[in-house]
Amino acid sequence: MNALEIKGLRKEYKDFVLDDLELTLPAGAILGLVGENGAGKTTTIQLILDMIPRDGGTVTLFGKENRACFPLGKEDIGVVLDEAGFSGCLTPTDVGKIMRGVFRNWDQAAYDNLLDRFQLPAKKQHKEFSLGMKKKLAIAVALSHNARLLILDEPTSGLDPVARDEVVTLFSEFTRDEDHAILISSHIVSDLEKLCDYIAFLHRGRLLLCEEKDMLGEKFGVVRCSLEDFAKLDRSAVLGKRETPYGVEALLRRENTPAGMELGRVDIEEMFVLMAKEDR
Repeated sequence: MNALEIKGLRKEYKDFVLDDLELTLPAGAILGLVGENGAGKTTTIQLILDMIPRDGGTVTLFGKENRACFPLGKEDIGVVLDEAGFSGCLTPTDVGKIMRGVFRNWDQAAYDNLLDRFQLPAKKQHKEFSLGMKKKLAIAVALSHNARLLILDEPTSGLDPVARDEVVTLFSEFTRDEDHAILISSHIVSDLEKLCDYIAFLHRGRLLLCEEKDMLGEKFGVVRCSLEDFAKLDRSAVLGKRETPYGVEALLRRENTPAGMELGRVDIEEMFVLMAKEDR
């Protein structure tokens, strides 16, 4: 069963439209959302969580329409948003007591273990926490009520490299259970490259590409050539380009590339930059 299915999802604002989004996240997998600020990542997460009304399409979580999953279905969903939403006067101990009343499956031992692992002071007020400490607390809560799906909006922002590595390891451990899955939005592409099974590129409310991460290098490559050579390429091969003083850098589909043309490897960040520039 798929953990998440999005079909024809649409949300329209005065100056932005999330248009006809289609995504599938199988159980046991991690899907990374990549996109610039304002691309629609947070809007997508809010729609999945039924925090805002949608203008079209469907969202299903483990086979159930998402609007039928909340609030009772919250047990199955662990959430880390850009803002944790905890009152500034609460301590981690207070948060644990509150969550014990919110979640039937609250695991106090797991929560205490994560507080210790993250070196979070149990009696310190949330308003005195750094951004990284706030993120760690939100992650500890998300991982402490036996959720099956984690929905994470920039969960590693504000963390130092050591803490980020530890959190990435925790997320990887979470999906060792084939009934678990993660949707993660992040600007830190290196984290997504370590974690994800699938990568989805959002730009200006449109899905540019969604592929298995390990297939990106097999399907796409980058070429650096003159403007004259670029003009000879089949346009169906070109996903994006940028012009430089030395010519053109272009992202190409390998299957449509002329025989004999050598393509270099391309990483996730470079792929997105080239595709986004093509759309400008």
